[in-house]
Amino acid sequence: MGNFSFDIVSEYDKAEMNNVYDQAQRELASRYDFKGTPAELAWLDDKKGLRLVGNGEWQIDAILEIVRKKLSARGLSQKVLDTSRELVESNLKTTKEVLFKAGLDQDKAKTLTKLIRDSYPKVKTQIQGDAVRVMSTSKDDLQAVMQLLRSREDLDFPLSFTNYR
Repeated sequence: MGNFSFDIVSEYDKAEMNNVYDQAQRELASRYDFKGTPAELAWLDDKKGLRLVGNGEWQIDAILEIVRKKLSARGLSQKVLDTSRELVESNLKTTKEVLFKAGLDQDKAKTLTKLIRDSYPKVKTQIQGDAVRVMSTSKDDLQAVMQLLRSREDLDFPLSFTNYR
C-alpha cells in the first residue's frame, strides 16, 4: 500500500487570465453604455492585476462585474481578485487597481492544515514554503479533502491542487 499526496497552492493560471482580459476587453468595446466614456481595462505591471478606469464607482463596478462573469465562464475562482484597494478619483475619472491573489502565507497555510486535521484526522499535512503537502494512504481521503476545500466559501483566496502522487 503506497502513500499518495498532492500540494495545495494559491496561484492563478496566467494564460487563462489573459483570456479573461481579452474577452472583457471585447465586451467593454462593444457595450453601448460605455461609448464615449473613459471606461477601460488595463494590465498592472507584469500582469499582476488589472487597472479599471471609469466615469465613477458605478462604472468601475460594471467593469468588475464583466471580469467576474468572464472568470466564472472559464471556471476560474473569483477569489483571485483582491478588490480591497480604494478607488482613486482624479480628473473626472475613477480608477481602481485589482491585484491577483497568489501565494499561501503562514496564516493561510495554518488555517488549511487545521481545517484538514479537524475533518480528516488520518490525513497528514505539511507546510512547505508557500504550499501545503497533503498525504494519505487512501486516494479517497485525498479526494474528500479536495472536495472539502472546494466547498469552503469562507476561504478568501484561490486554491489549486498540484503534484498528485
